[in-house]
Amino acid sequence: MDTVGWHAQRRARKQAHHFSEIQRGPDGRYLPVEEIDPLPDGSGRAQAGSFGIPRSSSPTPGALPVPPKYFTDKPVQNASASHSIEQLASGSSGVSLAHMPAVERSRAQRLPRMEPHLQLMVGPLLRYDTVDENGLWRGAALVVTADSGSFYEPFPVLTYQWDPEEIARPSPSMQGSYPGHDLGPHPADPHATAMAGPTAQLPDINEAYFGDYKGKGNTRDDQTQHVTGQEIYVYSGNGGTFTFWRFPIQIQLGLNEICIKYRINGGMQLAFFVPARHQNMRWAAHSCNGFSAGVNPDDFRGPGFKSGYDPMWTDLLRKHVERPFHVLVGGGDQLYCDSLTREPEIQEWILAKPSTKKNFPLTGEIVSCVDRFFFNHYCSSFRMGAFARANSSIPMLNMCDDHDLIDGFGSYPEELQHSPVFKHIGVRGYFFYLLFQCFINPLHDNLDDRAGKHMFKSLILGAQGPYVGLPSHSFLSYLGPDVHILMLDCRAERKRSQVCSEFEYQKAFERIRYLPSDVKHLVVQLGIPIAYPRMVFLEAALDSKLNPLIALGRSGTAAFSSFVNKFNADAELLDDLNDHWTAKCHKKERNWFIQQMQGIARMKSLRISFLSGDVHCAAVGVLKTLVRSNGGKNSRTIDVPPETDYRYMINVVTSAIVNTPPPNGVIAMVSTLATKTHRTLHHAETDEAMLPIFTKEPNGNHRLQNKYIMGRRNWCAVSCDPETQELEFDIRVEMEKGVGVSFGYPVRSPPPKWFPGT
Repeated sequence: MDTVGWHAQRRARKQAHHFSEIQRGPDGRYLPVEEIDPLPDGSGRAQAGSFGIPRSSSPTPGALPVPPKYFTDKPVQNASASHSIEQLASGSSGVSLAHMPAVERSRAQRLPRMEPHLQLMVGPLLRYDTVDENGLWRGAALVVTADSGSFYEPFPVLTYQWDPEEIARPSPSMQGSYPGHDLGPHPADPHATAMAGPTAQLPDINEAYFGDYKGKGNTRDDQTQHVTGQEIYVYSGNGGTFTFWRFPIQIQLGLNEICIKYRINGGMQLAFFVPARHQNMRWAAHSCNGFSAGVNPDDFRGPGFKSGYDPMWTDLLRKHVERPFHVLVGGGDQLYCDSLTREPEIQEWILAKPSTKKNFPLTGEIVSCVDRFFFNHYCSSFRMGAFARANSSIPMLNMCDDHDLIDGFGSYPEELQHSPVFKHIGVRGYFFYLLFQCFINPLHDNLDDRAGKHMFKSLILGAQGPYVGLPSHSFLSYLGPDVHILMLDCRAERKRSQVCSEFEYQKAFERIRYLPSDVKHLVVQLGIPIAYPRMVFLEAALDSKLNPLIALGRSGTAAFSSFVNKFNADAELLDDLNDHWTAKCHKKERNWFIQQMQGIARMKSLRISFLSGDVHCAAVGVLKTLVRSNGGKNSRTIDVPPETDYRYMINVVTSAIVNTPPPNGVIAMVSTLATKTHRTLHHAETDEAMLPIFTKEPNGNHRLQNKYIMGRRNWCAVSCDPETQELEFDIRVEMEKGVGVSFGYPVRSPPPKWFPGT
């Protein structure tokens, strides 16, 4: 929910006014707000202008681009045991690179070059699909290249290697605490610096376990695979053409957890981890990876960080070095595309009256503008900072929410949703979501999810979305012999009166029914919480035609303009409230869905847990069986032991890893509502409540109030206890704003202890 406070709203109004003044270049063409250049080649020369700095940013005048961070193919032998290369580079030990011999000085700062050369726009990105019944791990890598600076003779090749007999263990030098914030080398980040800061560097993830992969030659144990890239899409823009290359990856799981080393065209080596055949995966969940309009990212940039985006991602990467994650689950809003409304070609539509918007013509300039924005915004967002390190070292599994398209898409009235410009934004936004986040081009891949028909085996295609021009894309993926996850697409088919179609639900239910009988946990990822405090009174107030603040906002009064949205002048927060499962327009569907999941849990002896994001705070709701002592309305309720209660389902809410929490007043209001009793499902013998897990502040101080909602940035580490078979969700909450260190609030979901069908 984008409740960012008065100061941020005021800042957003000023920014909107600035961008409404349309700018054109000397040639008469519009000047894009966001357009990035290709990355420099291996020699450090930019082939096409700047070092990948978005043209919307304002670098310091006269400042030189920072050179890429050094990469060592071999450790420097002359470094003393008490000083790492990072310390030598930073000068913190009193020794600088300038004092090293020339050969070692050159080697320490050299990045491996791809041969043939590829000029990257973004990537490598990793995606996880599933593990099939034969123990074959399936996933893919993706890069986007600038055709003008790349050589495709032969096509790009990804090489990945591993030793199935070698057990992944952190090297002694990589164990312990890492307070530093300097990021290691990455082929897709032009701002990775050659010199570390005065603090210790975050350990290079790819060197933390095995160092540079050397292999054993052509032995039986050494596994090497070469995969030629699949050309799945070509984007054509002002800077030329750009190719999307997908590399399918398949790995036979074995007795040990293993580290997979990979390179593209012999370039920089990166790594990710896969579990042993009978091991449950460790995974990290996040949502809301961006800032709302008007929020200053520098307010969240602590000492030593280059960006307010990085602190919590750095914390996640530090945990990844300690115990590697196998999957990175994105619960929606993996980037914020709301800044599309700043692009010059779209200003006339933005400034038009709501009655004019619904028939505003979709011009060729607007069509080109929308594609240009999504392409550039994805490249910029996915190749920068700590997030770029995460998406190239932990395979992603993502779902779509509104900001992946544009704020509130799907929850506006029909006349706006079907208007030519707004609908086109959703159509192209969903297409680029599938392309960048799921590595799927529906025009290239089959729109057929039957066995053997699609590259990604976890795919569940739903009905045609009413506004996105494609069917919904849900995924049911293996997370270990005891755990699966359903990424239920709650955006593609969404409209004011519907979250998902009955067709989508039934296809997902059918897939779940075919899960192996020994699966104990099913996590259902929903973009928006399903067990969360109600805000019915606020929904009614904002939807009222008699609300004076909304009337003033619609009249154009500057001080009240932030109370209405820029699309149809409805109340600004109304789309957020209409998004919620507990909104009056979705309440019936929500209750039906919960009861369907209860039936599946009972019949299959399957513990179901919900995972959500969206609301920019952390919380845990719970659904459970309602039993009264004597059956009377005012009688005392009796708790059924969770392990034997098939209705017992927790809803873990982890949001946001980047965005600002709501103002304290909003947090206090939601916390008060968290104590209210809801009788919505009492007729189905189901009670719901919020769990008071936040009894202490991250610094250890006791919380006297508000034990249900935590208004700090957060992400969640998830693992299955091998002894108890409980699924633990450890909500990692930022200790102080911008410091990049978290404190954990674990909550556990028990395994099922009832017989199927009872």
